[in-house]
Amino acid sequence: MRSTIFAVLALVALVSTAPAPLIARAPPNIPTTYDAQTQLGGLTVAAQGSQTGYSRDLFPHWTTVSGTCNTRETVLKRDGTSVVTDSACASVSGQWFSPYDGATWSLASDVDIDHVVPLSNAWKSGAASWTTTRRQTFANDLTNPQLIAVTDNVNQAKGDQGPETWKPSVTSYHCTYAKMWIKVKSVYSLTVTSAEKSALTSMLNSC
Repeated sequence: MRSTIFAVLALVALVSTAPAPLIARAPPNIPTTYDAQTQLGGLTVAAQGSQTGYSRDLFPHWTTVSGTCNTRETVLKRDGTSVVTDSACASVSGQWFSPYDGATWSLASDVDIDHVVPLSNAWKSGAASWTTTRRQTFANDLTNPQLIAVTDNVNQAKGDQGPETWKPSVTSYHCTYAKMWIKVKSVYSLTVTSAEKSALTSMLNSC
């Protein structure tokens, strides 16, 4: 009997000290499904504009947020767990869960900060006519769900594709991804193509 009690106590201790699984830390201001549907309905549908003249340099990003911390480091700290930074605000340890593919990383170098609405996509849907100041605000937006820490090669595979041709491999995240995309396009009055709108509508239907 005593050995059984000890075994149970040991099991309880093991469970209580086991690390909790990492969860995705959501970016701010993700709308409800209803609000996202309303916002999607308010977006202008238009053919995608030209890529002519586009350069990432026209969207100054990873600007200083506070002290030595830039936008990238700020998002790494926001989206990570137990993140430790050095005097230059570089993340030297921590863990990051990538909601796009379900992977977990312990090195910041394995993580990219994704622009949910890619800079090139924004350029072709309205940002070409913006001032540099507005493009900088867009590229460093910590107020809306535009920036998120994800697996680096997943971000690179996404490139500048919209949801009509690229979606997170974790299908359960399609709802959240669509709501983030729509919110950003709505805030910045960016256009959507008919194929893009159709894909977003289908993704919202999974919510």
